[in-house]
Amino acid sequence: MPNDHRDGDRTLLFISKATPQDDDFVLWLAPRLEAAGYEVFADIKSLQPGDRWRREITSTLYNRAIKMLLCCSDVTLNKEGVQEEIGIALDLAKQLKDPRFIIPLRTAPYQKLFGIGELQRINFERSWAEGLDQLLEALRRQKVPKRSADTITISREWDQYRRRKARPIEAVPERLTSNWLRMVSSPEVIRYYEPTGFVDRTSLQIACNASSYPTEAFMSGFLSFGLPEEVNEQFIGIGKFEAKATISLSHFMEHGLEAMELRGSDAAKKVVSMVRQAWEKACLDRGMLRYEYSKASGFHVSDNLAPPGKRVAWGRQGERRSAALCNIAKGHAWQFGVSALPYFWPFPHIRLKSRVLFAETVEGKVGKVYTDARKQHRLRRSVCKGWRNRQWLGRLMAYLELMSGESSYIHLPLSQSQSIRLDATPLLFTSPVSTFLPKNLEDWEEEDDESTIGRPEPEDDE
Repeated sequence: MPNDHRDGDRTLLFISKATPQDDDFVLWLAPRLEAAGYEVFADIKSLQPGDRWRREITSTLYNRAIKMLLCCSDVTLNKEGVQEEIGIALDLAKQLKDPRFIIPLRTAPYQKLFGIGELQRINFERSWAEGLDQLLEALRRQKVPKRSADTITISREWDQYRRRKARPIEAVPERLTSNWLRMVSSPEVIRYYEPTGFVDRTSLQIACNASSYPTEAFMSGFLSFGLPEEVNEQFIGIGKFEAKATISLSHFMEHGLEAMELRGSDAAKKVVSMVRQAWEKACLDRGMLRYEYSKASGFHVSDNLAPPGKRVAWGRQGERRSAALCNIAKGHAWQFGVSALPYFWPFPHIRLKSRVLFAETVEGKVGKVYTDARKQHRLRRSVCKGWRNRQWLGRLMAYLELMSGESSYIHLPLSQSQSIRLDATPLLFTSPVSTFLPKNLEDWEEEDDESTIGRPEPEDDE
């Protein structure tokens, strides 16, 4: 194709991508590059109706591109159009004497392709934000021209394309399930205990950390929900303790302990920590597996609770459904779990965050958990990307079924006599609008049984 532009006219960052696999990524990346002062071309926004699209794309790449940003995944690199663009770009790299004309953007694992395998890539797989920082630095080092600050514009076409792709909204109310579990009941008071004689502080701290029930070391003693006789039985090898203060739980969380200069906000954090400890104890008591994430602990079903492929029934009588909480996909075992975050505003509740943990498979069973965090992240993005909201809901409901057993509540032990009682069913709410969501899975059809999933239907009005 003839070159209709001088090299000085080359100002475009040409994004080579697959449709629709890379659309979301490009819609995120392109306007941010424009905000940094670069001119960007991508077929999802730059082609007008009636354009001879392949000729327009190749002409733009031939004549106006100063760099080609190549989205790299196995799916993208296997696209015929992308391979054609790579061939053009390799020729341009020689013509322009720019061996770094192609900048690979790794969005998923991919096999090396002849001609680009040795190129230095930018890693967007772990974090798009980190990848953008690396890309901007690479463009700066390679002296790619930018617009002056007073001429920077962000094309409205990115947002217009996003809106065309968006799900239509219907003015029809929809009943939805939250990830909140309401605290139905909790202790009325919390106590501050101090030793009646000498107690080694280090031994006391160790005993608090190892306690069977939630305990927070504070000052020369600790906070507990237990009664005096329960506490002294619990710490019998450490010393004898007496309750120096018995405070209303609501007052403690709002005002703290004024006499000991404990502010309400700090007191609330201690209570949240104790509730979290109680949740963790309940999970371990039920045989869940603990896994430490960067900001919270996750508790996953063990193969004793739910072997690979076994469905766990959930739902009300007459509306029973089922969901798998552990299975094998793409040669890896996955185990569903949750992290729990206690909150006391706008009312006491626990918010659940769904987790998926991957492990080796050994003769069809779950083996060792992968310790590489990046590998865990890659597998979540590849294996779980086909799951829809209904799949996630089904797994969460099945998980709560294991936690509650035959009861309608989940009991979190705070002492021998005190506990928190949680509703085992998440709170429902009604959205004033609804949107269409496809029932079929686009990628890995791990579950296609209608009994696995489904939004709860509204109760009939009495």
